[in-house]
Amino acid sequence: MTSLTELVPAPRGVVAGDGEVRLTERSRLYAGPGTEGAGHWLGAVLRQATGLPLREGRGPRDTAGGIGLALDPGLGPEAYRLVSDHDGVLIEGGDAAGAFRGAQTLRQLLGPDAYRRAPLGRDRARTVPHATIEDAPRFRWRGLMLDVARHFMPKEGVLRYLDLMAAHKLNVLHFHLTDDQGWRIEIERYPRLTEVGSWRARTKIGHRASPLWNDTPHGGHYTRDDIQEIVAYAAERHISVVPEIDVPGHSQAAIAAYPELGNTDVVDTASLTVWDTWGINPNVLTPTDTTLRFYEGVLEEVLELFPADATGPRGHSAFVHIGGDECPKDQWRASDTAQKRIAALGLADEDALQSWFTGHFAGWLAERGRRLIGWDEILQGGLPPGAAVSSWRGYGGGIAAARAGHDVVMCPEQHVYLDHRQDAGPEEPVPIGYVRTLEDVYRFEPVPAELTPEEAGRVLGTQANAWSEVTEDQARVDYQVFPRLAALAEVAWSALPAPAERDFADFERRMAAHYRRLDALGVAYRPPTGPLPWQRRPGVLGRPLDGPPPHR
Repeated sequence: MTSLTELVPAPRGVVAGDGEVRLTERSRLYAGPGTEGAGHWLGAVLRQATGLPLREGRGPRDTAGGIGLALDPGLGPEAYRLVSDHDGVLIEGGDAAGAFRGAQTLRQLLGPDAYRRAPLGRDRARTVPHATIEDAPRFRWRGLMLDVARHFMPKEGVLRYLDLMAAHKLNVLHFHLTDDQGWRIEIERYPRLTEVGSWRARTKIGHRASPLWNDTPHGGHYTRDDIQEIVAYAAERHISVVPEIDVPGHSQAAIAAYPELGNTDVVDTASLTVWDTWGINPNVLTPTDTTLRFYEGVLEEVLELFPADATGPRGHSAFVHIGGDECPKDQWRASDTAQKRIAALGLADEDALQSWFTGHFAGWLAERGRRLIGWDEILQGGLPPGAAVSSWRGYGGGIAAARAGHDVVMCPEQHVYLDHRQDAGPEEPVPIGYVRTLEDVYRFEPVPAELTPEEAGRVLGTQANAWSEVTEDQARVDYQVFPRLAALAEVAWSALPAPAERDFADFERRMAAHYRRLDALGVAYRPPTGPLPWQRRPGVLGRPLDGPPPHR
């Protein structure tokens, strides 16, 4: 049994009772109308962890020591109430997602053994303390971006991360599927995107200035069936998957597969291969009708594979991310084709050309009932109504977007880029970017103080971004993401005070219990005392940035 004061993320309100509910062979599990999915999930994980039968109940209070799930729409989206008393455990959700969030809290209350895939012995106590917990999320968008383009994460790893996200009450997976270093999604009408674009001959080890290479070919992609499985698995956990197809920069893998997509009057695109190093790539898409039709074809299949579900978690499945970041304009300046396009459209410059490109797909998606979201560079040259912004270059882009009437997801690199190093010490593996400790992430505030209440309402929420240039396998991803994702989850879910007033000592105390949950789940997190010997990577060059990160 876990103490009521060891929950992560912290619930809004807890009233402790006197006593405990003990799950036994006689305990039953009842899932009322609208909570069947949460009941199925909860029964599956508790049966494997405890060995108890947890037979189907006839009502929410079927047996003393049983578990009941029900809906109470008055609680609001994703909110829940958990009551544990002499009658058993009753979880009421404001909607199906709320019931599922409450089930996650119940799992925490049962202790770390509830996260195992087989029981450790029938003599183990399986108890829940008597209490009433009232809880609801602060933000409607609570996410994690996984970059599977730089280093491919097999499908099983993505499913595992969806479980880890669900355990932390996160509800958006931002799925970075395409980049210069790899194209990871099957598109039937353009088979070369995966036949050619999903594999590279070698890979830079460490920062792009490193002299080290891995000469083993690297790649992989998700089939259409894989994508549908991932989306369905996420939906069962009330997580929306927002796909990212990066345009017009970060596109060398696509150009390697279909050279006509590049600026053929500037560079010999037929000689390009999938990029094997890191950084900002000069090879960008050519702004022609051929390119527009090609990516419309790509997006038609993307919309089919990632359907917009009006009943899903807070409507996030309507979004499609088009990237839009780090698009050098040098080739467009040198391209006769691009310059003629600028002139024909009456545009001011190359920034306006990218804005036109973005606007085209914003309109195309809107006609199909979907919404465009992109990195904050898409603000350059103007942004069409309805488009949203992922603010990564600090807070500035998000502030500008909110003031212009656009929805915002706050994910500034100086605060929530989890590929950045966690300590300044020499033992930290492949030191990238600024030092961002667990406490730094815990004190991150997604809503800038300078926004008015109306503007602040346009901040949908926040997400952590896990770029994968230097995280080539599951253990490396785990090390960079955890435990800091737990801090981000609490920032996104819980009603915390201002950053300076947050009780980090209490969070550290609760994390001591949470580490045991992560241990049971097999997460190779960074220990609070520093990297273990096998987590270090001596001799691999990183890109550390000196000094504290800028606040704005």
